[in-house]
Amino acid sequence: MITSVFRKSTPLIFSLVVILMLFFFSVFQLQDLSWTNTTFSILYKVGLFCLLIISMFTTSFIAKRNGLSKDSAFTIFFYILFILFFPTVLNNSNLLIANFFILLAIRRLVSLQSLKASKEKIFDASFCILVAALFHFWSVLFILLVFISIILHVARDYRNWILPFIALSSVLILFLIFASFFNINSLELLYESVQTNFEIDYFTNYYQNAAFSIFATIALFFIVSIFATLSSKPQLLHSSYKKIIVSFFIGAAVFLVSPNKTSELLIFTIAPLSILATTHIEMPQLKLNQELVVYSLVACSMFAFFTQL
Repeated sequence: MITSVFRKSTPLIFSLVVILMLFFFSVFQLQDLSWTNTTFSILYKVGLFCLLIISMFTTSFIAKRNGLSKDSAFTIFFYILFILFFPTVLNNSNLLIANFFILLAIRRLVSLQSLKASKEKIFDASFCILVAALFHFWSVLFILLVFISIILHVARDYRNWILPFIALSSVLILFLIFASFFNINSLELLYESVQTNFEIDYFTNYYQNAAFSIFATIALFFIVSIFATLSSKPQLLHSSYKKIIVSFFIGAAVFLVSPNKTSELLIFTIAPLSILATTHIEMPQLKLNQELVVYSLVACSMFAFFTQL
């Protein structure tokens, strides 16, 4: 039944998913109503919600525009479900902003296969990734995706290899101007940002452990699925799928190396995993199998969300 609802992307379905996101966002925010005391705090929460919605639709746009999904709303639906595994990210503006810029970068890099305006796309993607690094430093690892994309499509033109460094110079100049204007110690901030921590024993309770374990199992299932079926996909789309898969693993690497490790850091894996989950659901198979996967995912996300409130 659920698969039938989200099989077509219509304004009604888009309205439904926005209402769903608003419901879960509100449920989480109602735990502490202190933010309702000031207009600024209210606007801040509204801004976080709008950023979530924009990120959700950007992920769907990446999938549809590049032929990675059909005209369905599954990508948006899965994005919501995966967000529910780590509800505390709904209050983390830095990670939400960083993830949004990473999505903009992925959008430009996936579309690089058309070979149109390749230099602009490489610069834009590099610039967005480096801006994202200002909000969460280790998201800079996504710059690897830029170089992988260059190798896949436009490696022969040496100027393409220089563009990420030009973007780095641009972001550094803008950051230094900002830091000097607001009297920020940029060296101290950089030192704090580049700290690493490879330990993953940060969970504070059993339910966080359960949510992480279930999410990791689901991610493994969809990763194995795409590897098993990639050869059956149109050859034209192989490079796009490879970039989505690489972006997932880079997102996982960001989680592994980041200090002050929390489950919120897995937000960088949510968009690529939503696209991979959509690919799995949309491939030819028994309807019962589709429903089983979707209902299982819904049940797991509901459990993870409500047990962590």
